[in-house]
Amino acid sequence: MFVIGTAGHVDHGKSTLVKALTGVDPDRLQEEQERGMTIDLGFSWLTLPSGRDVSIVDVPGHERFIKNMLAGAGGIDLAWLVIAADEGVMPQTREHLAILDLLQVKSGVLVVSKRELVDADWLALVQEDVRAAVIGTALEAAPQVAVSSVTREGLPELLAVTDRLLEECPGRQDLGRPRLPIDRVFTIAGFGTVVTGTLSGGHLEIGQEVEVAPGGLRARIRGLQTHRQKVERAEPGARTAVNLTGLAKGDLARGMVLTLPGLLKPTEAADVRLRLLAEASPLKHNAEVNFHSGSAEALARTRLLDRDELKPGETALAQLRLDRPLALARGDLFILRSPSATLGGGTVLEPHARRHRRRDEGALVALAAVERGAPDDILLKTLEAQGVLEETALLERSGLPVPQARPALAGLTGSGRVRSLGGAATYLISTAGWERVSARARAEVEAHHRQFPLRWGMPREELKSRLGLPRGGDEALAALVQAGALQERGPSIRLPGQEVRLSAAQESRLRAFLDALEANPYSPPSPDSSGPDPELLAVALEREQAVKVTDGMVFGARAYREMVQRVVDYLKAHDTITLAQVRDLFGTSRKYAQGFLEHLDQTRVTRRVGDERVLR
Repeated sequence: MFVIGTAGHVDHGKSTLVKALTGVDPDRLQEEQERGMTIDLGFSWLTLPSGRDVSIVDVPGHERFIKNMLAGAGGIDLAWLVIAADEGVMPQTREHLAILDLLQVKSGVLVVSKRELVDADWLALVQEDVRAAVIGTALEAAPQVAVSSVTREGLPELLAVTDRLLEECPGRQDLGRPRLPIDRVFTIAGFGTVVTGTLSGGHLEIGQEVEVAPGGLRARIRGLQTHRQKVERAEPGARTAVNLTGLAKGDLARGMVLTLPGLLKPTEAADVRLRLLAEASPLKHNAEVNFHSGSAEALARTRLLDRDELKPGETALAQLRLDRPLALARGDLFILRSPSATLGGGTVLEPHARRHRRRDEGALVALAAVERGAPDDILLKTLEAQGVLEETALLERSGLPVPQARPALAGLTGSGRVRSLGGAATYLISTAGWERVSARARAEVEAHHRQFPLRWGMPREELKSRLGLPRGGDEALAALVQAGALQERGPSIRLPGQEVRLSAAQESRLRAFLDALEANPYSPPSPDSSGPDPELLAVALEREQAVKVTDGMVFGARAYREMVQRVVDYLKAHDTITLAQVRDLFGTSRKYAQGFLEHLDQTRVTRRVGDERVLR
C-alpha cells in the first residue's frame, strides 16, 4: 500500500485535482468548502490503472496552515507537486518543495494544473520555470505532466506516470514495530473513538492491545478500516482508521502515536543531524524553533554541539530540547520552522539523549557512529537484505566489531525480532522475514496441490528453489515442519490434512494397470503405452503398489520384492550372477533383465564387476 501526497501553493488546484481523480472532495470541513481553500488534511483513495490501490493526502497550501501540511507530508511515498499554469512557481511551491526534500520524499510528479487557462506558449514557459525550480532537490528528475481538472486533459497520463513510479518504490516493511502517528480523532455513534494516520513499521490487528504515546494510555482495537473497507489486519503503508475501546476522544490528540505497549518511550531531548536550508537565515546556538515530526509538533531549543552558528546550506550535529514529551524513534525525520518560514530539518540519531558538553570530541565521535547505524538496526537491515544468514556471516557482513555486534544480536533474538533456524551453522532470519517465508512456503505448496492433486506433496528441492533460499533452506523447511505448518515424507512436503483421493473411474484405471502388471510379472507392459496417465502412476508409486526401475519400466510391488529376494538368494549361493542368468531366472527378455539389474546397482543391492554382479 502506498500514500500519495499533494503539495503546492494555495489555490493551485490540489483539492480540485484530487476530486477530479477520485470523486471525493478532500475539503471535508464546512469552513474549507465555504472558503474554497484547504485548511486541514483531506483524505481520499484511488485505484490506479494497474489495479494498485493508493491513499491520497491532500494538504493545505496556505502559509498559515503549513503545520497542517507537515502533519500529512511525513508519511507519503510519492508527491504530486501542483503548480498552476496561470501563476507558475510561487512562495509556497518552493517551501513545500523544500519540505519534501528534507523529508526525503524522493519520488514525485510535477503537476502543472489549470492548463485550460493558458495557451501552449505560456504553458511551455511555466514548465521550463518548474523544471528550473526543482534543480538540486530530490524531485530534480521527476516527470512533469500538464493537466486540467475541468477538461480532464492529462489526467490519464498523470495516473499512468504515478503507477510507473510506484512500481519502483520500495514497499513499507513489516518490522513488527507498528506506529501510527495520529492526525485525526473523532467519534462514530455506536462505535466510539476513531483515530487515523499512516501506518508504518508493522501491522495492526483487531483485538490487539495498543498504547498511545506520550501518555501511556492503553486501549484495544475494536475495528480497522483502510479506504473505508473493514479489514482484520492493517498493513504498513496504509492510511488506516482504528476504532479503539477504552479511550474517549478527549484522551487523544493529533501528534500522539498509536503503537504496541512498551514500544515507544516519550522523550524531551533528541540528538540529531540537522541541515539548514540554503535560503534560510543563519541558526544560532540555543535558538528557539518549531519542531515537527510525523503529526507531532513542539517548541524546541537548538543546542549546536560543534559550533556557535549554523550557516545556510550547512549540516551539523545538534541536540534538540523539547518543551514537551514526544514519541520519537531513531531514524525519524523532522522539520524545523520559525513562525513564518521553514528553516531546515534532519534525522533523529538518538531519541533519548543525555546532555552533552559542547565540543566534546567523545560525544561527537559517538554520535557519528550512531549516525552510521545502531548495531541492532545494522544487523537487522543486513539480515533483511540477505533473507537467511549463518550467524558468523551476519556478524562479518554487518561490518560491526564483534564485541559490539554479539550483544546487539543477543538483544534481537531475545526480543523476538530475529529467530534461529537451528542447524550446525546456526542460520538466522528476521521475524518479518520468517513470516514472509512461512506464508510463501504454504502458498507454493498449496499451488502445487491444486496443480497436482494426485501427488502426495511437492518435491522438497523444488520448494527450496521457489522460496529462493540458497542458504539455510533445509533448516527453514525443518522449522516449518516442526512448527506444524508443513508435513514431510521422504523428499516431499505437503500441507497438513492434505489427502490424495481418487475418483471411482481413476481407481478403476489404476486397478486395470496393476492387474496387467500382475498378469506379466517379469515382463510387465510399459506404462507409456498401456498404463495410466503419469499422475495416476505416481499414486501407485507413492502407495508402493508398483516400483519404477527405469523411465519406461515399472514392476508390480509383489513381483519386484520377489525378484530382489531371488537375486539376493542366488548371489549368496553362487557369489556372482550375469545378465543372461537373470534373464533365464525369470524367463524374461534381456531388456527387462538389464533394466532390473541397473536398478539394483543404483539402489546399492548389487555392484557390477566386469560382466557380472556381486552383492554389496
